[in-house]
Amino acid sequence: MLLLTGTRPDAPLAALIPLDADTIGRVEALTRFWRAVEGRPAIPDTRITAQQRGRLRTMMLAADGRANGASYRDIAIFLYSHKRVASEPWKTSALRDKVIGLVKGGLAMIGGGYLRLLRHRRRP
Repeated sequence: MLLLTGTRPDAPLAALIPLDADTIGRVEALTRFWRAVEGRPAIPDTRITAQQRGRLRTMMLAADGRANGASYRDIAIFLYSHKRVASEPWKTSALRDKVIGLVKGGLAMIGGGYLRLLRHRRRP
């Protein structure tokens, strides 16, 4: 946010939005910002689905656990329960592969992949 010299802090805000391939996303982001400033309820973010949001949350939990020294097995127990993890051999477990994928995905997001989430998917 840029406050121009001589502008009163209580003056209405203005937004400048470039007209380009990302205009729709910017307008939606501005709408969410305005609603937050005005104390209005948030509107759903159309860039990701509820299922994607849940997976992203799980990826962040898995990556955070790994960064703090947790083994893949420990992460699986945290996410899916000890009973479920113990129900099959760990080395060949589908849960093991899933947790490794979640950690890799989370680390990729932390490494800058999250920027893809800020853009709307465009149809070719």
